[in-house]
Amino acid sequence: MTSPAPQDDLVVRPVTTRAHLKLFITLPRRIYAGMPGFVPPLDMEQNDLLNPKKAAIFRHASIRYFLAWRGDTPVGRIAAIVDHRAIEFWGEKTGSFGALDAVPEASVVAALLSAARHWLRLQGMDRVRGPVTLSGNGESGLMIEGQDQPLMIAMPWHPKLLGQLVEGAGYERSEDLLSYRFDLTEENRANFRVPGDLKIGEGRLGSISVTRLSKKQIAAQGEVLRTLYNDAWSGKYNFVPLQDYEMKAMINQLKPLLRPEHYVQIDQDGEPVAMALVVPNLYDIAGDLGGDPTPLGWIKLAARLGLHRFHSARVILLGVTRKLQGTMLGSLLPSLAISELLRRGRSLPYSWVELGWIQESDTRMKNLAEAVVPHPYKRYRLYERSVQD
Repeated sequence: MTSPAPQDDLVVRPVTTRAHLKLFITLPRRIYAGMPGFVPPLDMEQNDLLNPKKAAIFRHASIRYFLAWRGDTPVGRIAAIVDHRAIEFWGEKTGSFGALDAVPEASVVAALLSAARHWLRLQGMDRVRGPVTLSGNGESGLMIEGQDQPLMIAMPWHPKLLGQLVEGAGYERSEDLLSYRFDLTEENRANFRVPGDLKIGEGRLGSISVTRLSKKQIAAQGEVLRTLYNDAWSGKYNFVPLQDYEMKAMINQLKPLLRPEHYVQIDQDGEPVAMALVVPNLYDIAGDLGGDPTPLGWIKLAARLGLHRFHSARVILLGVTRKLQGTMLGSLLPSLAISELLRRGRSLPYSWVELGWIQESDTRMKNLAEAVVPHPYKRYRLYERSVQD
């Protein structure tokens, strides 16, 4: 299928060959090369995320990739996604678009979005939402602010004009996702206080304990984390339940980066009730190597990984079981989890961490972040519209 081209030499075609799949996966570093603020992700990492033989989401989703071409030159890409687990959970026929990367030209962006929307309409969808890559549990949103800030693991980068071009194609903002930079200075550590200066395992919190990450039991802990995550996030916009095989895939990808200090599980009388997971920023050790490192580059990467030469990290998961949300204890648990991470973090080399993303409509978590970091340093946006032209 070829979408109607806004100009004679622009066409959008589905990805049908192995060579074009490889091009689809590596396209951002080709079209964004030289743009201020852009750092290419590793092709290997993107292959795990997008290759149908690697990405776990293909077990329960129907996905079609498209490339935009101007003559023989690729100028953009997009994925159209029917996540069957999401549709069952939402009870509505809403598909997604994702992996949207393009030269910032209205005709290119409009043609890509039109191709994805047309395919979703053929699959029986009523609405389309995005961007996500390839799930709401993965990279989410289109970068609106923060293009000049350091890139962070599992967070997308887009040129500033791209959001305006999506809106120009008839998409409306549905939610903003915010990220906060927390510098790990002694002053900031001291200023982050749990209300009432309560401490885990003492006084009113005597029934509260903490579990650390165990490399030997990481699979079992991953299942606890998945259960807690699905429970804690189930009421949030665009949430899709994380499947057990998706968690296993994520653990396998992150395992080389993780240390015991990175995972906090808070238990009440032995039952998990809250969690937080921090992941080191892969761009710290790979950002200067290009998307496809040389053999020497791979040796450097392995050495840096072994020495844990990271200087930043991201809190990628933070949540509280639903049965405690809205209670006094439930309001304390995120602060307790972050406090525990900060305490442990003294043994790690990070100079700052990213808190995010946080949905702008999630007042509770937004207020927690802004109690220590007044303003977000990055903003991402989700859009939605009917699939009808």
